[in-house]
Amino acid sequence: MPASPLPPHTLSVAPMMDWTDRHCRAFHRTLTRRTLLYTEMITTGAILHGDRDRHLSFGEAEHPVALQLGGSDAAALAECARIATGYGYDEINLNCGCPSDRVSSGSFGACLMASPDVVARAVEAMRGATTLPVTVKHRIGIDDLDRYEHLAHFVRTVAAAGCETMIVHARKAWLSGLSPRENREIPPLRHDVVRQLKADFPGLTIVLNGGLLTLEDAQNALAWADGAMIGRAAYHTPFLLAAADRDVFGEAVTPPTRREAIEAFLPHVAAELEGGQPLNRMMRHTLGLFAGQPGARHWKRTLSEQGHKPGAGLPVVREALAGVPNGVLDARPGTPEGQETQPVAG
Repeated sequence: MPASPLPPHTLSVAPMMDWTDRHCRAFHRTLTRRTLLYTEMITTGAILHGDRDRHLSFGEAEHPVALQLGGSDAAALAECARIATGYGYDEINLNCGCPSDRVSSGSFGACLMASPDVVARAVEAMRGATTLPVTVKHRIGIDDLDRYEHLAHFVRTVAAAGCETMIVHARKAWLSGLSPRENREIPPLRHDVVRQLKADFPGLTIVLNGGLLTLEDAQNALAWADGAMIGRAAYHTPFLLAAADRDVFGEAVTPPTRREAIEAFLPHVAAELEGGQPLNRMMRHTLGLFAGQPGARHWKRTLSEQGHKPGAGLPVVREALAGVPNGVLDARPGTPEGQETQPVAG
């Protein structure tokens, strides 16, 4: 089977604060080469006034990788887009979906859905500062602005500024009364709303986010959406990504085993240890690799209890691997040991 011409947006891993850092992305790249990866949301202030290299540097192996920006000032967003272009990102994404108090008080995130003209000006300014695609990630509504007409007006206004790709979290957000975690779980999923959006805006790339827990879920969404974005499931049960290049993108590749993924990740870990990073900074992103399999508890306990200690290095990883049965370590997706299930004692 020849390599699929499908674009990266076909499958992506959502930007997630405190999770999708460069170490997480390096690990995910050992499982899938084609899936589009995102940074955590980075504010314009952090880029313009903070440690720019720390926030924006990434490894070449992470491509395709998109930068998600948080901000509302068009000039600042444009300057950050220009800077990010020099770092080699593949896409610039504007966050219009995060409901936390911190981003609302800064006039960015989900609250921007109440100001489509502000978002449109930001998109226009960013497009003028970069040749990269500029995309927007947003909710289906906020607070009492949750009628479909509000959503359609937002999308129409932002698209008129040149944004061709909308990544839609299929839940509304309550900006007061619910925590960020509750906003990911309590507002009901409305995939039907996103499906209607695609029907009404057929010329736009519409990516569905929210409630996709497996590659099968993603493939079902792709029957009508242009892309599927997996969030927490990709972090808590990352081995689901191992079959993505074959099953979603149609490449003639053999999916990696869990052992192969860890072995491929260790050079990154070793290099970061040499640079002074603690072991748990990298390995925390792998804690769900054996979810639902024998040995999962040993893996997590060993890394969690020892990974933060001064001097912890690759021998700790080897010790953690030693407690996982070979049948689990060497299973590929499609076999019983290669399936993700709910965590069990290991």
